[in-house]
Amino acid sequence: MKVKLTKEKFSSQASADLLQAMRHLAEAEGRQFQALLDEAMREYLERKEKSRPRKHVLEALAQSIEEFDSLYEKLAK
Repeated sequence: MKVKLTKEKFSSQASADLLQAMRHLAEAEGRQFQALLDEAMREYLERKEKSRPRKHVLEALAQSIEEFDSLYEKLAK
């Protein structure tokens, strides 16, 4: 079964050289420009999500610092 994705039009601006490079790449790969742009945006978002610490990890770190702060200070010397 195929899942139909709804597309939404939007407008933006980019430098002419960036757009030209994206168009050339899409043509070289035999793909539509919008497919290449969609892929680029997805990869950007994935990269940003992976580089952000998870909330529960930060909470655990804060709790650890609160509980063992004096020990960490001694170990740092």
